[in-house]
Amino acid sequence: MQNPESTQFGQRTVTPEEKTEAVIGVFDSVADKYDVMNDAMSGGIHRLWKNKFIRRIRPRAGLDYLDVAGGTGDIAFRIKKYLGDKAAKITLCDLNQHMLAVGRDRAINKGWLNEFDWVTGNAESLPLPDNSQDVYTIAFGLRNVTRIDTALAEAYRVLRPGGRFYCLEFSHVDEPFLGKLYDLYSYNLIPVMGERIAGDRESYQYLVESIRKFPRQRELCARLHAVGFTRAKAEPLTFGVTAIHSALKV
Repeated sequence: MQNPESTQFGQRTVTPEEKTEAVIGVFDSVADKYDVMNDAMSGGIHRLWKNKFIRRIRPRAGLDYLDVAGGTGDIAFRIKKYLGDKAAKITLCDLNQHMLAVGRDRAINKGWLNEFDWVTGNAESLPLPDNSQDVYTIAFGLRNVTRIDTALAEAYRVLRPGGRFYCLEFSHVDEPFLGKLYDLYSYNLIPVMGERIAGDRESYQYLVESIRKFPRQRELCARLHAVGFTRAKAEPLTFGVTAIHSALKV
């Protein structure tokens, strides 16, 4: 069955259209506090995960990079810093205009006025031509996509032959004892942080629930292969709290 998550918004059953609107609402609500909450929830470890993600990508000059669900710029900015003065085209695409506005402001504050292309678009129907990108990245965004298999097929479509897919996402802790500790922390503390720091308990309750609904590593690799990718693999980080998935378009 394709896109089994399309009617799941956390623990609620909704229509695919309702899910998309609900996700937009979540990120409208949390955009201004997004980075602060990431630091609070992970104790800053999300920065290490993202840095390792960039090292796996190994950005090179002269390529076209597409960062999907990348509105605040965390991954795109790291790609730019990794490249230094070397030229590359970096496009950020996000469904949420509020998140993109936060990202643009952050870029301006860093002195980057024209270094990025900012595109409003859905991961399920990217406003980009076939075979136009060399590297596709999505970090902590795939689990929020209404139709994951459709988004994976879109990633395949826009990548050139030889293009690489990279996804950094929350995953599943398989060690039973650590898994129980992780569940206790997630369900009991993250929503409270959301309420106290971002003034939004419900959005962070959804965050916790959406992680549990996300495909396990082997399943996501199988789904990458199903849309045409080869060499799909997963690298768990921090005991499986997150994972880097990668794949190749031949």
